[in-house]
Amino acid sequence: MEDLRHLEFFANNSKDILDKQVESYRQQHSYAGTIIGITALFIPFFLSSLGAFHLIRFISVIPIALFIWAILLLLNLFMTKPLDQAYNVEKYKVLLTKTYQEILMSEIEANLQSYSRNKKITEKSNKNYIRAVKLITIALLFSIVLIFTNQFFKIEKVPTRFLVVNIKETIKYNSVNERIKELPTASLKVLKHDKTGESCNYFQKFYF
Repeated sequence: MEDLRHLEFFANNSKDILDKQVESYRQQHSYAGTIIGITALFIPFFLSSLGAFHLIRFISVIPIALFIWAILLLLNLFMTKPLDQAYNVEKYKVLLTKTYQEILMSEIEANLQSYSRNKKITEKSNKNYIRAVKLITIALLFSIVLIFTNQFFKIEKVPTRFLVVNIKETIKYNSVNERIKELPTASLKVLKHDKTGESCNYFQKFYF
């Protein structure tokens, strides 16, 4: 019997490479969906963080345009054709009449053809994905700068409040308190408990 181990090796190896290509493509679609969801949530948060400054709102059009462009590139990934995965179940009937060597040769050829066809799709998808990630990174940095700039202008716009103190009234009030402290204890009791106007008049005459 002819040794077919080298054909088995090529068949298994080409199948593994094709499976990794398909798995990487699916994983990229999963990442793209996650990025689209996060970006869609960040855009309203970014707009709500901006104040009433017209210049900042006008400049914010740039990161928003970049976000939208990136989302469209990522959505384009889901519109591509599905990848070829070599043998289809319908081809099994044809392989029943062939020898083991012919089956291995056919499998290797099918895997190579599928990989070549898929490569055109994956290369285009990788370019769009990388471009979208770069655009989102630039837009995110731009948005963070605008948010901090807006907060800085908010702080600058808040008016400074000053406490105006009447120095003359303060000095007069302090001097009166000092004079009251110097009164004898009996005088303080009289001023405190006597409800007639005599003690108050006495206090006013004595100190004012």
